[in-house]
Amino acid sequence: MIDRPLWISRLHRAWDQVPLVWLAGVRRAGKTVLARELGTSVFLNCDLPGDVARLSDPESFFRSLEMPLVILDEVHQLPDPSRILKIATDAFPHLRVLATGSSTLAATRKFRDTLTGRKRSVVLPPVLAEELPAFGVRDLTVRLLRGGLPPALLAREPSWEFYAEWLDSYFARDVQEMFRVEKRSAFLLLAELVLRQSGGLMEATSMAKHAGVSRPTVMNWMEVLQATHVAHLLRPFSGGGRRELVSRPKLYGFDTGFVCHARGWDKLRPEDCGLLWEHLVLDTLMATPVPRVHFWRDASGREVDFVVPQTGGRVDAIECKWNSEAMEAEGLQRFREAYPEGRNLVVAPNVTTIHERGLKGLKVEFLPISELRAAVGAGR
Repeated sequence: MIDRPLWISRLHRAWDQVPLVWLAGVRRAGKTVLARELGTSVFLNCDLPGDVARLSDPESFFRSLEMPLVILDEVHQLPDPSRILKIATDAFPHLRVLATGSSTLAATRKFRDTLTGRKRSVVLPPVLAEELPAFGVRDLTVRLLRGGLPPALLAREPSWEFYAEWLDSYFARDVQEMFRVEKRSAFLLLAELVLRQSGGLMEATSMAKHAGVSRPTVMNWMEVLQATHVAHLLRPFSGGGRRELVSRPKLYGFDTGFVCHARGWDKLRPEDCGLLWEHLVLDTLMATPVPRVHFWRDASGREVDFVVPQTGGRVDAIECKWNSEAMEAEGLQRFREAYPEGRNLVVAPNVTTIHERGLKGLKVEFLPISELRAAVGAGR
Protein backbone atom coordinates (compact mmCIF):
# COMPACT_ATOMS: atom_id res chain seq x y z
CA MET A 1 0.00 0.00 0.00
CA ILE A 2 1.24 3.48 -0.90
CA ASP A 3 0.05 6.31 1.31
CA ARG A 4 -1.93 8.95 -0.63
CA PRO A 5 -2.91 11.45 2.09
CA LEU A 6 -4.03 14.13 -0.37
CA TRP A 7 -6.85 11.94 -1.64
CA ILE A 8 -7.78 10.41 1.71
CA SER A 9 -8.20 13.90 3.17
CA ARG A 10 -10.15 15.02 0.10
CA LEU A 11 -12.64 12.17 0.63
CA HIS A 12 -13.06 12.90 4.33
CA ARG A 13 -13.61 16.62 3.68
CA ALA A 14 -16.35 15.70 1.23
CA TRP A 15 -18.04 13.43 3.80
CA ASP A 16 -18.08 16.33 6.23
CA GLN A 17 -20.58 17.95 3.86
CA VAL A 18 -22.59 15.12 2.31
CA PRO A 19 -23.17 11.38 2.85
CA LEU A 20 -22.13 10.23 -0.64
CA VAL A 21 -18.80 10.67 -2.38
CA TRP A 22 -18.41 9.69 -6.02
CA LEU A 23 -14.78 8.66 -6.66
CA ALA A 24 -14.18 8.82 -10.40
CA GLY A 25 -11.13 8.40 -12.58
CA VAL A 26 -9.85 6.33 -15.46
CA ARG A 27 -9.45 2.57 -15.24
CA ARG A 28 -6.32 1.48 -13.32
CA ALA A 29 -5.80 4.91 -11.72
CA GLY A 30 -5.94 3.32 -8.25
CA LYS A 31 -9.53 3.96 -7.14
CA THR A 32 -10.03 0.49 -5.65
CA VAL A 33 -6.69 0.54 -3.82
CA LEU A 34 -7.46 3.99 -2.43
CA ALA A 35 -10.92 2.85 -1.30
CA ARG A 36 -9.41 -0.08 0.60
CA GLU A 37 -7.08 2.32 2.45
CA LEU A 38 -10.03 3.99 4.16
CA GLY A 39 -10.04 1.51 7.01
CA THR A 40 -12.94 -0.43 8.47
CA SER A 41 -15.74 -0.60 5.95
CA VAL A 42 -18.11 -2.88 4.09
CA PHE A 43 -16.64 -3.33 0.61
CA LEU A 44 -18.75 -4.55 -2.31
CA ASN A 45 -17.31 -5.20 -5.76
CA CYS A 46 -20.24 -4.62 -8.11
CA ASP A 47 -18.53 -6.71 -10.78
CA LEU A 48 -19.12 -9.81 -8.64
CA PRO A 49 -22.55 -11.51 -8.80
CA GLY A 50 -22.40 -12.43 -5.12
CA ASP A 51 -21.89 -8.83 -4.03
CA VAL A 52 -24.60 -7.62 -6.41
CA ALA A 53 -26.99 -10.17 -4.88
CA ARG A 54 -26.44 -8.63 -1.44
CA LEU A 55 -28.00 -5.44 -2.82
CA SER A 56 -31.14 -7.13 -4.15
CA ASP A 57 -32.96 -5.80 -1.08
CA PRO A 58 -31.03 -2.56 -0.50
CA GLU A 59 -33.14 -1.39 2.43
CA SER A 60 -32.43 -4.58 4.39
CA PHE A 61 -28.78 -4.51 3.39
CA PHE A 62 -28.14 -0.95 4.57
CA ARG A 63 -30.14 -1.49 7.77
CA SER A 64 -27.98 -4.52 8.64
CA LEU A 65 -24.67 -2.65 8.42
CA GLU A 66 -22.78 -2.25 11.67
CA MET A 67 -20.03 -0.15 10.10
CA PRO A 68 -20.69 3.47 9.15
CA LEU A 69 -18.80 3.27 5.83
CA VAL A 70 -19.89 1.27 2.79
CA ILE A 71 -17.91 1.15 -0.46
CA LEU A 72 -19.62 0.26 -3.73
CA ASP A 73 -16.78 -0.35 -6.17
CA GLU A 74 -17.62 -0.09 -9.91
CA VAL A 75 -21.16 0.88 -8.94
CA HIS A 76 -22.16 1.58 -12.54
CA GLN A 77 -22.22 -2.19 -13.11
CA LEU A 78 -25.42 -2.43 -11.03
CA PRO A 79 -28.69 -2.58 -13.00
CA ASP A 80 -30.05 0.54 -11.25
CA PRO A 81 -27.20 2.26 -9.38
CA SER A 82 -29.00 5.58 -8.85
CA ARG A 83 -31.83 3.80 -6.97
CA ILE A 84 -29.33 2.06 -4.65
CA LEU A 85 -27.48 5.29 -3.91
CA LYS A 86 -30.70 7.23 -3.38
CA ILE A 87 -31.93 4.70 -0.82
CA ALA A 88 -28.58 4.80 0.98
CA THR A 89 -28.46 8.60 1.23
CA ASP A 90 -32.14 9.29 1.90
CA ALA A 91 -33.14 6.44 4.21
CA PHE A 92 -29.79 6.00 6.01
CA PRO A 93 -28.23 9.46 6.34
CA HIS A 94 -25.92 8.27 9.13
CA LEU A 95 -24.02 6.13 6.61
CA ARG A 96 -21.03 7.32 4.66
CA VAL A 97 -21.03 5.94 1.12
CA LEU A 98 -18.18 5.78 -1.37
CA ALA A 99 -19.15 4.86 -4.92
CA THR A 100 -16.46 4.40 -7.56
CA GLY A 101 -16.68 4.44 -11.33
CA SER A 102 -14.73 5.42 -14.41
CA SER A 103 -17.12 8.04 -15.73
CA THR A 104 -18.69 11.22 -14.48
CA LEU A 105 -21.77 10.58 -12.38
CA ALA A 106 -24.94 10.78 -14.49
CA ALA A 107 -22.94 10.38 -17.71
CA THR A 108 -25.00 7.33 -18.66
CA ARG A 109 -28.67 6.50 -18.82
CA LYS A 110 -28.36 4.30 -15.73
CA PHE A 111 -28.17 7.38 -13.50
CA ARG A 112 -31.66 8.81 -13.73
CA ASP A 113 -31.28 10.59 -10.37
CA THR A 114 -28.18 12.79 -10.09
CA LEU A 115 -28.54 12.94 -6.29
CA THR A 116 -28.35 16.71 -6.20
CA GLY A 117 -27.36 18.03 -2.78
CA ARG A 118 -26.39 14.59 -1.47
CA LYS A 119 -23.05 13.99 -3.18
CA ARG A 120 -19.60 15.36 -3.89
CA SER A 121 -17.36 14.17 -6.71
CA VAL A 122 -13.64 13.51 -6.37
CA VAL A 123 -11.69 12.69 -9.53
CA LEU A 124 -8.53 10.64 -9.00
CA PRO A 125 -5.97 11.59 -11.69
CA PRO A 126 -2.83 9.70 -12.69
CA VAL A 127 -0.13 9.98 -10.02
CA LEU A 128 0.71 13.64 -9.44
CA ALA A 129 4.28 14.92 -9.58
CA GLU A 130 4.16 15.72 -5.86
CA GLU A 131 3.25 12.07 -5.11
CA LEU A 132 6.25 10.55 -6.87
CA PRO A 133 8.45 10.25 -3.73
CA ALA A 134 5.75 8.14 -2.06
CA PHE A 135 5.77 5.85 -5.11
CA GLY A 136 9.55 5.56 -4.99
CA VAL A 137 10.03 7.35 -8.32
CA ARG A 138 13.01 9.72 -8.26
CA ASP A 139 13.49 10.26 -11.98
CA LEU A 140 10.83 12.61 -13.31
CA THR A 141 11.36 11.42 -16.87
CA VAL A 142 10.17 7.96 -15.81
CA ARG A 143 6.83 9.51 -14.87
CA LEU A 144 6.72 11.45 -18.13
CA LEU A 145 7.49 8.44 -20.32
CA ARG A 146 5.49 5.74 -18.54
CA GLY A 147 2.62 7.92 -17.33
CA GLY A 148 0.90 7.99 -13.97
CA LEU A 149 -1.21 4.84 -13.89
CA PRO A 150 0.41 2.86 -11.04
CA PRO A 151 0.75 -0.49 -12.89
CA ALA A 152 2.72 1.19 -15.69
CA LEU A 153 4.64 3.58 -13.44
CA LEU A 154 5.79 0.89 -11.02
CA ALA A 155 6.55 -1.90 -13.51
CA ARG A 156 10.12 -3.19 -13.46
CA GLU A 157 10.40 -2.64 -17.20
CA PRO A 158 8.25 -0.50 -19.49
CA SER A 159 5.62 -2.55 -21.31
CA TRP A 160 4.14 -0.87 -24.36
CA GLU A 161 1.55 -3.66 -24.57
CA PHE A 162 0.00 -2.24 -21.39
CA TYR A 163 -1.26 0.84 -23.23
CA ALA A 164 -2.87 -1.08 -26.10
CA GLU A 165 -4.50 -3.52 -23.69
CA TRP A 166 -5.76 -0.65 -21.55
CA LEU A 167 -7.39 1.02 -24.55
CA ASP A 168 -9.11 -2.26 -25.51
CA SER A 169 -10.45 -2.66 -21.97
CA TYR A 170 -11.46 0.99 -21.82
CA PHE A 171 -13.57 0.67 -24.95
CA ALA A 172 -15.19 -2.59 -23.88
CA ARG A 173 -15.93 -1.68 -20.26
CA ASP A 174 -16.36 2.09 -20.21
CA VAL A 175 -17.43 3.08 -23.71
CA GLN A 176 -19.37 0.25 -25.28
CA GLU A 177 -21.17 -0.88 -22.12
CA MET A 178 -22.12 2.55 -20.82
CA PHE A 179 -22.48 4.67 -23.95
CA ARG A 180 -23.40 2.12 -26.61
CA VAL A 181 -20.71 3.27 -29.03
CA GLU A 182 -20.48 0.57 -31.69
CA LYS A 183 -17.73 1.76 -34.05
CA ARG A 184 -14.78 0.43 -32.10
CA SER A 185 -12.02 1.11 -34.65
CA ALA A 186 -13.18 4.64 -35.42
CA PHE A 187 -13.64 5.54 -31.77
CA LEU A 188 -10.20 4.24 -30.77
CA LEU A 189 -8.69 6.06 -33.74
CA LEU A 190 -10.23 9.28 -32.43
CA ALA A 191 -8.81 8.54 -28.96
CA GLU A 192 -5.39 8.02 -30.55
CA LEU A 193 -5.72 11.32 -32.42
CA VAL A 194 -6.53 13.08 -29.13
CA LEU A 195 -3.38 11.64 -27.58
CA ARG A 196 -1.18 12.45 -30.58
CA GLN A 197 -2.44 16.03 -30.77
CA SER A 198 -2.48 16.53 -27.01
CA GLY A 199 -1.41 20.03 -26.00
CA GLY A 200 -2.63 21.63 -29.23
CA LEU A 201 -5.78 23.33 -30.41
CA MET A 202 -8.65 21.00 -31.24
CA GLU A 203 -9.30 20.56 -34.97
CA ALA A 204 -12.68 18.79 -35.06
CA THR A 205 -13.04 18.83 -38.85
CA SER A 206 -9.56 17.40 -39.38
CA MET A 207 -10.14 14.76 -36.70
CA ALA A 208 -13.41 13.74 -38.35
CA LYS A 209 -11.63 13.30 -41.68
CA HIS A 210 -8.87 11.14 -40.20
CA ALA A 211 -11.26 9.03 -38.11
CA GLY A 212 -13.63 8.53 -41.04
CA VAL A 213 -16.71 9.85 -39.24
CA SER A 214 -18.79 13.01 -39.34
CA ARG A 215 -17.94 16.15 -37.41
CA PRO A 216 -21.08 15.80 -35.20
CA THR A 217 -19.95 12.25 -34.36
CA VAL A 218 -16.54 13.58 -33.32
CA MET A 219 -18.20 16.13 -31.05
CA ASN A 220 -20.45 13.44 -29.50
CA TRP A 221 -17.51 11.12 -28.94
CA MET A 222 -15.49 13.94 -27.41
CA GLU A 223 -18.24 14.21 -24.81
CA VAL A 224 -17.71 10.50 -24.05
CA LEU A 225 -13.93 10.96 -23.80
CA GLN A 226 -14.42 13.84 -21.38
CA ALA A 227 -17.06 12.04 -19.31
CA THR A 228 -14.69 9.11 -18.88
CA HIS A 229 -11.77 11.48 -18.04
CA VAL A 230 -9.66 10.38 -21.03
CA ALA A 231 -9.65 13.83 -22.64
CA HIS A 232 -9.70 17.34 -21.22
CA LEU A 233 -10.82 20.39 -23.18
CA LEU A 234 -9.64 23.78 -21.95
CA ARG A 235 -11.61 26.80 -23.10
CA PRO A 236 -9.73 30.00 -23.99
CA PHE A 237 -9.84 32.78 -21.44
CA SER A 238 -11.25 35.97 -22.89
CA GLY A 239 -12.56 39.25 -21.60
CA GLY A 240 -13.88 40.35 -24.97
CA GLY A 241 -10.67 41.56 -26.55
CA ARG A 242 -10.89 41.66 -30.32
CA ARG A 243 -7.50 40.02 -30.83
CA GLU A 244 -8.01 37.14 -28.39
CA LEU A 245 -8.73 33.54 -29.30
CA VAL A 246 -12.29 33.03 -28.07
CA SER A 247 -13.70 29.81 -29.50
CA ARG A 248 -11.24 27.00 -30.21
CA PRO A 249 -10.45 24.84 -27.17
CA LYS A 250 -7.12 23.30 -26.32
CA LEU A 251 -7.03 19.53 -26.15
CA TYR A 252 -5.18 17.35 -23.64
CA GLY A 253 -4.96 13.60 -23.28
CA PHE A 254 -5.30 12.23 -19.78
CA ASP A 255 -1.86 10.70 -19.24
CA THR A 256 1.68 11.32 -20.44
CA GLY A 257 2.40 7.62 -20.91
CA PHE A 258 -0.44 7.29 -23.39
CA VAL A 259 0.67 10.46 -25.16
CA CYS A 260 4.15 8.96 -25.55
CA HIS A 261 2.69 5.65 -26.74
CA ALA A 262 0.47 7.34 -29.33
CA ARG A 263 3.42 9.38 -30.63
CA GLY A 264 5.76 6.39 -30.74
CA TRP A 265 8.19 7.82 -28.19
CA ASP A 266 10.30 5.27 -26.31
CA LYS A 267 12.94 7.87 -25.37
CA LEU A 268 12.45 11.53 -24.52
CA ARG A 269 14.20 14.56 -25.99
CA PRO A 270 14.25 17.87 -24.06
CA GLU A 271 11.57 19.31 -26.35
CA ASP A 272 9.37 16.30 -25.62
CA CYS A 273 9.79 16.81 -21.89
CA GLY A 274 8.51 20.37 -22.10
CA LEU A 275 5.19 19.27 -23.60
CA LEU A 276 4.78 16.41 -21.12
CA TRP A 277 5.69 18.67 -18.18
CA GLU A 278 2.79 20.90 -19.23
CA HIS A 279 0.50 17.87 -18.81
CA LEU A 280 1.78 17.27 -15.28
CA VAL A 281 1.16 20.88 -14.34
CA LEU A 282 -2.38 20.61 -15.70
CA ASP A 283 -2.95 17.47 -13.59
CA THR A 284 -1.91 19.43 -10.52
CA LEU A 285 -4.20 22.34 -11.36
CA MET A 286 -7.13 19.99 -11.92
CA ALA A 287 -6.45 18.45 -8.50
CA THR A 288 -6.74 21.93 -6.96
CA PRO A 289 -10.18 23.12 -5.81
CA VAL A 290 -10.57 25.86 -8.43
CA PRO A 291 -13.70 26.02 -10.57
CA ARG A 292 -12.03 26.49 -13.96
CA VAL A 293 -8.70 26.23 -15.75
CA HIS A 294 -8.24 28.04 -19.08
CA PHE A 295 -5.47 28.98 -21.48
CA TRP A 296 -4.92 32.29 -23.27
CA ARG A 297 -3.76 33.09 -26.78
CA ASP A 298 -3.95 36.16 -28.96
CA ALA A 299 -4.17 36.49 -32.75
CA SER A 300 -0.37 36.85 -32.99
CA GLY A 301 0.21 33.49 -31.30
CA ARG A 302 1.37 34.88 -27.95
CA GLU A 303 0.03 32.70 -25.21
CA VAL A 304 -0.09 31.80 -21.55
CA ASP A 305 -0.16 28.08 -20.77
CA PHE A 306 -2.82 28.15 -18.07
CA VAL A 307 -5.08 30.82 -16.64
CA VAL A 308 -7.02 30.44 -13.38
CA PRO A 309 -9.66 33.06 -12.52
CA GLN A 310 -9.63 34.05 -8.87
CA THR A 311 -11.95 36.11 -6.68
CA GLY A 312 -12.19 39.88 -6.99
CA GLY A 313 -11.49 39.94 -10.71
CA ARG A 314 -7.92 38.71 -10.31
CA VAL A 315 -6.47 36.15 -12.72
CA ASP A 316 -3.49 33.88 -12.09
CA ALA A 317 -1.29 33.27 -15.14
CA ILE A 318 0.79 30.07 -15.07
CA GLU A 319 3.66 29.20 -17.39
CA CYS A 320 5.22 25.72 -17.60
CA LYS A 321 8.93 25.47 -18.36
CA TRP A 322 11.14 22.40 -18.46
CA ASN A 323 14.06 24.75 -17.75
CA SER A 324 13.24 27.92 -15.83
CA GLU A 325 16.25 29.71 -17.36
CA ALA A 326 14.52 29.59 -20.75
CA MET A 327 11.60 31.67 -19.48
CA GLU A 328 10.58 34.53 -21.74
CA ALA A 329 7.77 36.77 -20.53
CA GLU A 330 6.39 38.18 -23.78
CA GLY A 331 3.14 36.19 -23.50
CA LEU A 332 2.74 37.21 -19.86
CA GLN A 333 3.42 40.82 -20.74
CA ARG A 334 0.72 40.86 -23.42
CA PHE A 335 -1.71 39.12 -21.11
CA ARG A 336 -1.14 41.60 -18.29
CA GLU A 337 -1.78 44.52 -20.59
CA ALA A 338 -5.38 43.31 -20.73
CA TYR A 339 -5.64 41.72 -17.26
CA PRO A 340 -3.32 43.53 -14.84
CA GLU A 341 -4.52 41.95 -11.58
CA GLY A 342 -3.20 38.56 -10.51
CA ARG A 343 -0.11 36.49 -9.91
CA ASN A 344 2.44 35.46 -12.54
CA LEU A 345 3.66 31.95 -11.78
CA VAL A 346 6.33 29.85 -13.48
CA VAL A 347 6.51 26.14 -12.64
CA ALA A 348 9.65 24.23 -13.57
CA PRO A 349 11.27 20.99 -12.36
CA ASN A 350 14.63 22.72 -11.78
CA VAL A 351 13.04 25.19 -9.34
CA THR A 352 13.36 23.91 -5.78
CA THR A 353 12.39 26.98 -3.74
CA ILE A 354 9.93 29.81 -4.27
CA HIS A 355 11.59 33.00 -5.46
CA GLU A 356 10.75 36.11 -7.47
CA ARG A 357 12.30 37.69 -10.55
CA GLY A 358 11.49 40.77 -12.55
CA LEU A 359 10.76 40.07 -16.24
CA LYS A 360 9.41 42.55 -18.80
CA GLY A 361 8.44 44.88 -15.97
CA LEU A 362 6.44 42.13 -14.24
CA LYS A 363 6.89 40.45 -10.88
CA VAL A 364 7.15 36.72 -11.65
CA GLU A 365 7.15 33.99 -9.02
CA PHE A 366 9.10 30.80 -9.71
CA LEU A 367 7.99 27.78 -7.72
CA PRO A 368 8.29 23.99 -7.60
CA ILE A 369 5.26 22.00 -8.66
CA SER A 370 4.80 20.78 -5.10
CA GLU A 371 3.84 24.35 -4.13
CA LEU A 372 1.45 24.99 -7.02
CA ARG A 373 -1.79 23.77 -5.42
CA ALA A 374 -1.21 25.92 -2.35
CA ALA A 375 -0.28 28.96 -4.42
CA VAL A 376 -3.31 28.80 -6.70
CA GLY A 377 -5.73 27.67 -4.01
CA ALA A 378 -4.71 30.58 -1.77
CA GLY A 379 -6.26 33.01 -4.20
CA ARG A 380 -9.82 31.84 -3.60
